[in-house]
Amino acid sequence: MVFTTPFKRLLLGTALALGLMTTAHAADLEPLRVANQKSTIKALLEVSGETKHVPYEIQWSEFPSASPLGEALNAGAVDVGALGDAPYVFALGAGASLKVISIIHAEGRNTTALLVPKDSPIKTVADLKGKKIVTGRGSIGHYLALKALASAGLTSKDVEFVFLLPAESRLVLDNGTVDAWATWDPYTTVVTSQSQARVLISGNKLLSNHLYFAATSQAIADKRAQLDDFVARVDRAYAWANVHPDEYAAAQARITGLPLAVHIEVAKDTHLTPVTIDDSVISGLQATADTYQKEGLITKHIDVSQGFDKSFNAKRVPLSQASR
Repeated sequence: MVFTTPFKRLLLGTALALGLMTTAHAADLEPLRVANQKSTIKALLEVSGETKHVPYEIQWSEFPSASPLGEALNAGAVDVGALGDAPYVFALGAGASLKVISIIHAEGRNTTALLVPKDSPIKTVADLKGKKIVTGRGSIGHYLALKALASAGLTSKDVEFVFLLPAESRLVLDNGTVDAWATWDPYTTVVTSQSQARVLISGNKLLSNHLYFAATSQAIADKRAQLDDFVARVDRAYAWANVHPDEYAAAQARITGLPLAVHIEVAKDTHLTPVTIDDSVISGLQATADTYQKEGLITKHIDVSQGFDKSFNAKRVPLSQASR
């Protein structure tokens, strides 16, 4: 019998899901090209054992931040990658044919935060009027700053934004060039522990703190079996991280070069849970897109509902079960 390519993919995907894939059949699966920020997902999968016995090749591409990662997804240079709310909105705004296939929520004390020097006279968000805030353009830190300003009745016009990468951002906060830094862990923990900075406002009540795994429409069509398997591996890896914070922290420290104590604090303070792709998630991201349009950061309305694929919900399980 001769199978058409789509039907062949269906058979391969079914076999993969049932654990029936032989070495010969696994060879029929194309490599999955995964975008990675500073080896975070790669390190997680490796330390949790989830890179063992993968029935297809994972080809990793490294990116310094979410913005170039989104550009690579948009260009079709990679198949799947993880990025936050704001960078994903920018990717959709650039016309990317992407779909969110899974979401992980990070619950922590200061997963995202707006920081100021410890001795700064700035005591409330309202005190930021006329001040300089450093963050990454289009990053989750950027969105946090906008949400924090809005909570105090301010807009981006009331402050001066300086857009830099994290390493440069810490430098200009330390030397007083800027007044505040909108960032995320592990940088929030690094700066508060090493630079004598303090949290002005945490993003734990302002933002979703979701990590979106987005795949290209082409990859969803051509590599569904690999994506289903990859999502399951990521879920199991995060479940493992919840109960092995020390090992996870050690793996992160080897990659970032940051002190092990910092990563241990972050790992023990952060709980990771899977999130179902539903209407509430979509409406939350729509609010992010609408905020960026209002601020003039994107020029047109974006219907983010087109950027999700709910069909991937079916095979996901709670992390408590994934770790078994």
